[in-house]
Amino acid sequence: MKKKQIIWLQIIYWSLNFFGTVITPVFFFPKESDLQSTVLRITFFLAGIFTFYICYLAIIPKVFRPEKIYTVILSFFLSILCFATLRYLMEEVLLPATFGFRNYNEETGLLYYFFDNIYYGCINVFIAGIMWLLEKFGVIETEKQKLEQERNEAKIQALKTQINPHFIFNTLNNIYSLVYQNSEKALPAIEELSQLLRYSTKDLEQDFISLEKEIGYLESLIELEKLRIKNPDLLMIEKKINFPDLNISPMLLVPFVENTFKHGDFSGKGFIMKISDENKTLNFYLQNFKKQRSKDSLSGIGIGNVKKRLEILYPGKHELNITETGTDFTVDLKIDLNV
Repeated sequence: MKKKQIIWLQIIYWSLNFFGTVITPVFFFPKESDLQSTVLRITFFLAGIFTFYICYLAIIPKVFRPEKIYTVILSFFLSILCFATLRYLMEEVLLPATFGFRNYNEETGLLYYFFDNIYYGCINVFIAGIMWLLEKFGVIETEKQKLEQERNEAKIQALKTQINPHFIFNTLNNIYSLVYQNSEKALPAIEELSQLLRYSTKDLEQDFISLEKEIGYLESLIELEKLRIKNPDLLMIEKKINFPDLNISPMLLVPFVENTFKHGDFSGKGFIMKISDENKTLNFYLQNFKKQRSKDSLSGIGIGNVKKRLEILYPGKHELNITETGTDFTVDLKIDLNV
């Protein structure tokens, strides 16, 4: 429970306590509410509130340890002793000196006085312990959430650092092949790669980028890969984006396209890719043909990376279905991008 909630609980508790202890008898039992009884109710209330905060702020934090029974007993004993002492000083020392009356008879022994006040003081001591535990558990829960958030952020950063080298490695292989063939497509390929690197080095540092930028990665990658495909017109792309400024974690879609170009069959074949954001939900569909004798084409760093990041960043807000037949692979991904 948060600190503000604990404070409000205390305000409500002591307001009700004051109303029930001091105010209510004056209005509902006026015959019994003479000066003496009213003053004694006020001193009882003051002893309770002082004991509560001494217990809450000092005794329990310093002495109380839930796992050790003797500290529980000691905390209770010290708290009751505090309540009895405060009540004794106010009702048996201060009141006789100022108003000429006391609460207990003069013959009352200290032992009886202490045990009698166990009954009256235990409620406030118990409430103080409950509120301290609620605050303590709230602090622990907040720290756990903070540590979990930091751990997830560290995971995501580690996963992001895997994406960039993996992407560069695949692209450099393509450019190497073009250079080796003395192809005129080599220089345009290098230019496209430099553009992609400018994107990736800048945007991978951010937690989220616009959907428009993420799709820009895909389009740049596809343009780069078209340089080595005999029939680029067979790459069928449908794009319907109504909310280009929606935020998405960078490099979530790129690994699927990379995987397609790495393992897909483009010898007279292409792929089908559809992207839309209807109702601010990203729908990404990608179907490509398999190479003959292709193995483990959906394994590796890229796809595993995406699955982990989706679990961390969009728990309960995404759906990823990857299916394989004898001839093709299909990726169907939905992400709720509503904030």
